[in-house]
Amino acid sequence: MSSFSWDCNEDAIFPFHLQESPVRGRIVRLSGVMDDLLERHNYPEAINSVIAEAVVLTALIGQLVNFGWKFSIQFRSDGPLRLAAADYLAPETEGEAAKVRAYASFRHEELKSFGGNLVSAGSQGYLAMLIDKGDGREPFKGLTPLSGKSLSECAEEYFRRSEQIPTRVSVATGWASGNGMRSRQAGGIMIQRMAPASGIRKGRERPIEGGQQVDRDEDWTKARAIFSTIDGDELLGPEPSPSDLLYRLFHDDLPMVADCQPVEFGCTCSAERVRTSMSIYSAKDIARMTTKQNLVVADCQFCGAHYELDPSELGFEAAAG
Repeated sequence: MSSFSWDCNEDAIFPFHLQESPVRGRIVRLSGVMDDLLERHNYPEAINSVIAEAVVLTALIGQLVNFGWKFSIQFRSDGPLRLAAADYLAPETEGEAAKVRAYASFRHEELKSFGGNLVSAGSQGYLAMLIDKGDGREPFKGLTPLSGKSLSECAEEYFRRSEQIPTRVSVATGWASGNGMRSRQAGGIMIQRMAPASGIRKGRERPIEGGQQVDRDEDWTKARAIFSTIDGDELLGPEPSPSDLLYRLFHDDLPMVADCQPVEFGCTCSAERVRTSMSIYSAKDIARMTTKQNLVVADCQFCGAHYELDPSELGFEAAAG
């Protein structure tokens, strides 16, 4: 069992690869991260559940992008939940923690009287997946219409339609109690049938030796059947551990694990970034944003940071001067 084990059990991404099947996957467990993220907002519980699912999804998918890149999920709808956005900020180098952040925008009055499913509530909307390489170019964007009762179902449809990669995703959110306190828990698992060129970053998975040539469709049918046995409580933990869950599911296919990727809450906002974002405005525009206290104020939607800036230092006319 030691060859299947990870050295961490929570607030991390756990990548794996099956030797006897052309299947790769990841398990995600988030506990303290969810508390750190959601305590910065005062969202209703229904919104928190969607945000938690979005964060788990960004971690499950984003772990495949290169160092220093950003992977984002954006849910948009004309229902009570207008927007749910989550970012996965990949580490700059091996060994560093990845960072996640998220926020939501919703119609308060509609939400008060709404008792249905927020993801499928609207008649129009989409799920977007974005990859920002951080080189100043327009991020890659993939879109899929809303086609399920959860973000996970929408993500599966995106991979089926846009990437032609058979994918299964399961996410659970809930609460854990301990030491007289409750904490938010979230977890998920994702499996994909690998294409000949999978795009996995070099060095991220340990070498796979041996194995037999087997029919890919039969392997995928078997993997999907096993996947359907997963219970939500297994995803939340703390028991079974990610290693034990992987072994229960796929021990016949000889799973190989890569190093777990630690995850923490993090935000990239700063006063300098706010100044840069306002460099497109004229002095007249800046004047309209200025308060009676002669300040321009801005709040980060992701982390809640509050900035108070001198209007004389903002806008392209100030920069030109």
